[in-house]
Amino acid sequence: MFRAVDHILHGGDIGMPWLVLELQTIAPVTAVLGNTDDAGLRFPLTAVVELASRKFLVHHIVNPLDLERELKARIERERPDVVVFGHSHKPFCQEMNGVLFFNPGYAGKSRFGMERSVAILHCSKAQVRPEFLKLRG
Repeated sequence: MFRAVDHILHGGDIGMPWLVLELQTIAPVTAVLGNTDDAGLRFPLTAVVELASRKFLVHHIVNPLDLERELKARIERERPDVVVFGHSHKPFCQEMNGVLFFNPGYAGKSRFGMERSVAILHCSKAQVRPEFLKLRG
């Protein structure tokens, strides 16, 4: 699924450290700690990366409709084009105040009857277009 991507963004709840190593065999990875991750994994809580002439802020727990004060300040300071997050395990894609808030869903073990998914963000000069990919099982 990720064979042709230039970079992988992981919004946290990494699980086993070997997962990031495996993803790095496909493309460079920017990952952040999730609330279920061991702090010893040595990933940041928030990461900012510029890709395809766009700025991405990656943070695990984000409620786009009610941003925590610290995160809101960081977004205002960094001025990202896209905020990528995880935590809820639910796909989300909505632009607010000129920022695309994006959650690809989750690729972990199926639970609570939730559909598993990942996503690819196709970036052009004109837009960032999400492509959600459903996973089996």
